[in-house]
Amino acid sequence: LKHSLKELSSSVQSSAGVGSGEDAGKPNEARSQATDDELGALAEQVKQKEAELSRLQAARDELEHMIPIALVMKERSDVRPAYILTRGAYDQPGEEVSRNTPAFLPPLESSGELKTRLDLARWVTDKQHPLTARVTVNRFWQQFFGVGLVKTSEDFGAQGEYPSHPELLDELANSFVDSNWDVKLLIRSIVLSQTYQQSSRVSPDEYRSDADNRLLARGSRIRLDSEVIRDQILAISGLLNSSMYGKSVKPPQPADLWKTVSMVSSSTYSFQQDTGENIYRRSFYTFWKRAMPPPQMTIFDAPTRECCTSRRERTNTPVQALLMMNESQYFEAARHFAQQLLRSPDQNDVQRLSIAFESVTSHLPSTDELADLQDGLESFRALYRDDVEAAHAMTSDLPLNSDVERVELAALTMVVNSLLNLDAAKTRE
Repeated sequence: LKHSLKELSSSVQSSAGVGSGEDAGKPNEARSQATDDELGALAEQVKQKEAELSRLQAARDELEHMIPIALVMKERSDVRPAYILTRGAYDQPGEEVSRNTPAFLPPLESSGELKTRLDLARWVTDKQHPLTARVTVNRFWQQFFGVGLVKTSEDFGAQGEYPSHPELLDELANSFVDSNWDVKLLIRSIVLSQTYQQSSRVSPDEYRSDADNRLLARGSRIRLDSEVIRDQILAISGLLNSSMYGKSVKPPQPADLWKTVSMVSSSTYSFQQDTGENIYRRSFYTFWKRAMPPPQMTIFDAPTRECCTSRRERTNTPVQALLMMNESQYFEAARHFAQQLLRSPDQNDVQRLSIAFESVTSHLPSTDELADLQDGLESFRALYRDDVEAAHAMTSDLPLNSDVERVELAALTMVVNSLLNLDAAKTRE
């Protein structure tokens, strides 16, 4: 465009008679009229070219703003020496040490005079490295089975536990590397395996011979992680917002928790809850304050993230049951699910209860289970008929037309709330 504008400028000067020899400066009416016409046409072309130039410059600037900026590491010209610190004291340096890896592991190759971070990254991800792939696949196995093939997933050394199935560990590690570190393919191979799909039912004799299921003779039975429990309940109820990407969100939590651990000047001194569909986003996007993580997560043993945790402990406590019955989002999920069930007026109690039970447990209720659910629903109906104000308190923010609708929704909400608190709702078996 700049070249085109330059040519147009030259053309304008030529048309105006600049440097035209003997005729330069002599009045000529015909030539003057022709020059005016040419100048008008050229001016319009210049205007169009300038507009196009501005548009392209704006597009270029927008594209440049879209390019992410990343900080990079650069070696210092003068390399700082490193020392063994006597008892870890910085003011008591001992013997000087060089950059290298432990002698029992493969050697660290250098791409230049110095061994750099890039050399270390290449060493860690080298296909011949004996630990990286094994540690990685063991962590994924631990995620799906509760315990890794190497139980001490944080320690593959001499003090760690020997693999329960070393050949399987090697096979998974080799396949992982050969697939170019394809995590999805690794997960697919695990969850589609016969080992993963086994039932967790166990006879007394089998339990006595292998209580920890290290032989993998049955399916593992583990309580789900806190994030999975929350996401699953929101998904069952139809509230889960599965949109991806974006900033962290702050779902509801008890008031003033942050103030107890924050400086007044801190940007996270007070908790400002998000609104709308954001509060139903997956737990992956929940804002995490290390000094005061979300209590609905920590009650189910989520780590505080103040320090590195290689594997979570799993506990089962009465507080967890109280949380699932009373926490605002869990209760809202139960009410929303009950609303969905009541939107089909042609369905009867048996059908609604069967749908609710199957949605939570993935199987239809037995005759006895269905009878218990019907008894519970009738009990709650009687309770809220006698205490309509309680039904109003539970449904006051909903546009319902009659007390009958509020009583029905409140009763079914309590039944669904009980279903969501079943062991089957928070256990993988």
